[in-house]
Amino acid sequence: MRFRPPAGTRTEPPPADDAAAWITGASPDGWFTEPPEVVVDRDEILIWGRVPTPELSAEASDADRAAAQAGRIHQFREDTRDDRIKVARQVEHRYQRKVSWGVRCGDTSELFTHLSAPVMTRLRQPERQVLDTLVDAGVARSRSEALAWCVRLVGEHTEDWLGELREAMTRVADLRRQGPTTV
Repeated sequence: MRFRPPAGTRTEPPPADDAAAWITGASPDGWFTEPPEVVVDRDEILIWGRVPTPELSAEASDADRAAAQAGRIHQFREDTRDDRIKVARQVEHRYQRKVSWGVRCGDTSELFTHLSAPVMTRLRQPERQVLDTLVDAGVARSRSEALAWCVRLVGEHTEDWLGELREAMTRVADLRRQGPTTV
């Protein structure tokens, strides 16, 4: 039986610094053409694998290539389902996070499963009006979807800055680990 903290208490999951290496080792040989890309946050581990691009004739259209790639991804999903579930259970037990799978083939990417975590926030009227405008304009179906759209948009346009921030946070965490331990 797994320990469950009291309601309202959040405990941090164990570190997942070695998750990419562990997942690469746990994945059967031949699944991917390169080591999987592993993206970790405190709730989820997302495993992106690249599968071989199907060979088509030189005359194949872009639509043919997209269809072939989608077919390859679909076949991979069907062929590996049971083994992916086994690996995911092991990863979830080891790192105490949900596991999601995605596959890339050529220019096509498909996310099979993913965690959608609710996030509570308090917004003032001007911020709510932004969300309502997005809903009224048909960009999103709800305030929740509009907020997710805004977060994705900010993420796309600030990836360099967020990358630098993540690097700085990693450096701070490293320095903390190197410092004296508390009693």
